[in-house]
Amino acid sequence: MHRFSIIIVSWNALHHLQNFLPSVAETDYPDYEIILANNASSDGSVEWVEEHFPGVKIATFDKNYGYCGGNNRAVPYATGDILLFLNNDVAVEKDWLNAINQSFEAGDHIAAVQPKMLSYENPEYFEYAGAAGGFLDKYAYPFCRGRIFDTLEKDNGQYDQASNIFWGSGAALAIRKEVFEEMQGFDEDFEFHMEEIDLCWHL
Repeated sequence: MHRFSIIIVSWNALHHLQNFLPSVAETDYPDYEIILANNASSDGSVEWVEEHFPGVKIATFDKNYGYCGGNNRAVPYATGDILLFLNNDVAVEKDWLNAINQSFEAGDHIAAVQPKMLSYENPEYFEYAGAAGGFLDKYAYPFCRGRIFDTLEKDNGQYDQASNIFWGSGAALAIRKEVFEEMQGFDEDFEFHMEEIDLCWHL
């Protein structure tokens, strides 16, 4: 089984950590670590995590490097062979890593994996940011299985089977560490949004 390094970037988002980190910490999988990529938060995030989740590894940076920079700078702290970039406002099911691990077990040709993502507020529907995996149309405009423009599909199990996709959402993106490093990480010119599509296009 693969070892996962779950990296969560956060900047002054204590409320998100309080709401969502507990579900990540309750993950039922034998080999993983959680790394908080702390973009110089000043809201007590670090102190709260240290008190309530002492097993979380904390990487604190000198300023807010955003999504790309925070994730890139957290990777040297990771000991897993699979990096899993997870937004700080994502809740997970206890067994979520098992299916992701199985996907990587399919072979070395699998570089990155995205789990199916449902809306937190309306869990019967797909989440806008990623849904069930992304594609580009002929104009290079991104869309997802389960979401086109602002239209979200109801989850009826129609995307429960593993499928090849063009890009995975940065809200929950698993990628082999050696591949991420070979790609030189996220392109920090993007700062926020589209960086995961750029990375997956390179893949």
